[in-house]
Amino acid sequence: MNLRKPFRYSFNNAVLYLIGINLFIFLLQYLSRNITYYLALIPSRVLSGWIWQFVTYMFAHGSISHILFNMLALLIFGRQVENGMGTKEFLLYYFSTGVLAGVFSFIVYAVSGVNVALLGASGAIFAVQLAYAALFPRAIIYVWGILPLRAPIMVIGFTALEVFFSVTGLQNGVAHLTHLAGFGFGWIYFMVRFGRNPWKMFR
Repeated sequence: MNLRKPFRYSFNNAVLYLIGINLFIFLLQYLSRNITYYLALIPSRVLSGWIWQFVTYMFAHGSISHILFNMLALLIFGRQVENGMGTKEFLLYYFSTGVLAGVFSFIVYAVSGVNVALLGASGAIFAVQLAYAALFPRAIIYVWGILPLRAPIMVIGFTALEVFFSVTGLQNGVAHLTHLAGFGFGWIYFMVRFGRNPWKMFR
C-alpha cells in the first residue's frame, strides 16, 4: 500500500459543508440536551460500546462562543488548506487528525480515571492551522485583528500557550490535551503522508 499516493485534485467546498453540519448539530443540541450526551466523547460511554463518539464529538459544541470561534477558524484556515490540498486530501486530514486526537484523549482520560465529556472540533482545527502554516508559511495573520504574525509564528505561539495551560492547569474546562494531540497528529500526517517536515516548511 502506497501511503503517499496522491488523490486526484478536486475542490468541492467541503469546509462549507462541514460548517453547515456543525451548525445544524448545534441547533439540535439547543433543542435537546440528550443529543450532546450521545455525541460527546465520554470515556465511560465509549467503553460500553459507543465508539461512534470518536467521530461525533467533533461536531458537538458546548456554547455559542465555542462553535463560533471553531467555525470561524475553519472558514479562515480550512478554505485555504482545502484549496491547497484538494478536497479528498483535506477531508482525510481533517477526520484523521480529529479522530486520532479523540482516541488519544480517551486513552489518557480512561487510564487516569477521569470521566469527562469531550466535545468540539478544536483538535482537528489545530491540525488545520498547522497545515495552513506549513502550506502558506509567508501568510500574515492578524491575531485579534490587530497583531500581525506570520502563520508559523502564530501556530507555534498558540501551541506554546496550549502547553502552558495544560501544564499549569489554568483555563479549566478546555481540552488543551486534545488541541495538542490534533497539532501532533497533523505533524505526523505531514511526515507520513507527504514525507515533509512541517518545521522545514515553516522556514
